[in-house]
Amino acid sequence: MASTRDDALSFLNPSTSSPIAVSDADSYLLDNSQIGSASGSFQNEGFLGGLDAASAAVVNIDAEFGFSRPDFRQSPLVGTVEFYERHVFLCYKNPQVWPPRIEAAEFDRLPRLLSAALSARKLDMKRQIRLTICEGHDGSETSNGDVLIFPDMVRYRRLTHFDVDTFVEEVLVKDGEWLPGTPEVLRGWYIFVCCHGTRDRRCGVCGPALVNKFNEEIELHGLQAKVSVSPCSHIGGHKYAGNVIIFGPNLCKEVTGHWYGYVTPEDVPILLEQHIRKGKIVDWLWRGQMGLKEDEQKNSQEVRLQLNGGTNLERSTKNLTQTNDSCANGCGSQAEALGCCQMNGSSLCCQNPSENKETPELNEGAGKFTDEKNKSVRQQVSRRNSGKGGSSRKVCCMPTWFESWEREDTYATLAVIGAALSVAFAYNCYKQLR
Repeated sequence: MASTRDDALSFLNPSTSSPIAVSDADSYLLDNSQIGSASGSFQNEGFLGGLDAASAAVVNIDAEFGFSRPDFRQSPLVGTVEFYERHVFLCYKNPQVWPPRIEAAEFDRLPRLLSAALSARKLDMKRQIRLTICEGHDGSETSNGDVLIFPDMVRYRRLTHFDVDTFVEEVLVKDGEWLPGTPEVLRGWYIFVCCHGTRDRRCGVCGPALVNKFNEEIELHGLQAKVSVSPCSHIGGHKYAGNVIIFGPNLCKEVTGHWYGYVTPEDVPILLEQHIRKGKIVDWLWRGQMGLKEDEQKNSQEVRLQLNGGTNLERSTKNLTQTNDSCANGCGSQAEALGCCQMNGSSLCCQNPSENKETPELNEGAGKFTDEKNKSVRQQVSRRNSGKGGSSRKVCCMPTWFESWEREDTYATLAVIGAALSVAFAYNCYKQLR
């Protein structure tokens, strides 16, 4: 299995991590030589010739490394996430200056020392930890040295290389607090997109396009206060680019970390609509999740598909639109159903599908998608279902109270009725004796 993940950085294998990410997406589409050739065309052939050369270079790069590459959606996704229980993100510098393996870079002391400290103390930690680097700014505010920890949903500000050993000891080994910094509670959803172009060109080409699309959709739907998107370093599985991790509360308000692969810009509205707004896993893009072993990830998906009336991803893909419509009709009211279900790890979480019963954090403000957007999302899924390698999850409806009635419930009800009748009979006898 390790070969399918391309040496992800975790502290099962601490020597491999690194990042590179994206502030300017176009910077990953053309290297210096290509920019130079375009300039030459401008001088010798005129402005239109230069544009044609640059456009041809972009098309060639996409065909080789982007969403049109030959190996895109040619490998199974589920079960490709190595088991780990805690994800630590170090915000560090501008992504364009990161080397391929920043945890081993001589001049990048903070990530190198943090990586070394985690490796040295991994046997002392109660949970297996993965380290990833993310972009070192948050909007207009610099966040160099900030540490984000999931599923803890906390941020520590301004870690320096002098503090690394103390931080690892107090926070990650003892599960306490780092006294120099007060942990800030994180709220909402955090999306990380692998944009590590110096590790693998596929991530460098696909990642920036996804970051841009996420930001566009987030702004379009007014989710800036609810959803954060950051470019991040290599997370394992170059061939699955675009790679996306989404951290946030599930329908049971438990923080989960779900990994998605082979994500395209057209899939971004679907992830925001289905995963974040409705709390439903998009199975045809799902690689796995934090806290589950590889076989547990596969079993979890199988259970979801069985609950949804499907036996495999192919069948789920073909019936996605039809199932969404049937669920909208069949589970549309509280009187008809308790909600739509999904399996998140080992817990079964339920949600009422009505529009006012969306994921709690998105109920407030203008974070809801319009009905027109929902229709366009379904249309995109339908179109993608006819393409290569696509597979999609279906939405299942929670059975009515009568259909979900268990045998134990029947026994319990009969016992209560029997006890009530016994009390009534005894009381009646007592009155007659008096």
